[in-house]
Amino acid sequence: MESTALMTEARKAADRAYAPYSRFRVGAALLCGDGSLITAGNVENRSFGMTICAERSAIVKALSEGKRSFTALAVSCPDADYPVSPCGACRQVISEFAGRELPIYFAGRDGAIRTVTLGELFPFDALHELRERPTGG
Repeated sequence: MESTALMTEARKAADRAYAPYSRFRVGAALLCGDGSLITAGNVENRSFGMTICAERSAIVKALSEGKRSFTALAVSCPDADYPVSPCGACRQVISEFAGRELPIYFAGRDGAIRTVTLGELFPFDALHELRERPTGG
């Protein structure tokens, strides 16, 4: 699936987001290794710490459906004047389940798509460094 089509699905997910407090809707579209697509929007709560981002919602939804391989992620923020990348918590969660080469697309209101890899977005990911360390006794 090309980045434009993936972003279209992320935008549709943003339209279904629950953001009555911030009015900052976010949608994510996660392309799985088997070709299936998982979408989700952010879900706010009056207690802002209980809010869950669209990216983490999509990953949790995919995992609950048995998906473990991901090939691309698109994030749409139609209420922002600029492309909004995943937050730090989302970067950490994405890195738990995807490699550095995962393409991540993000866009704001105008739909202009910015493209990076997870490795570019999260260059000093200690999790991947821990996985790559040799084990020994």
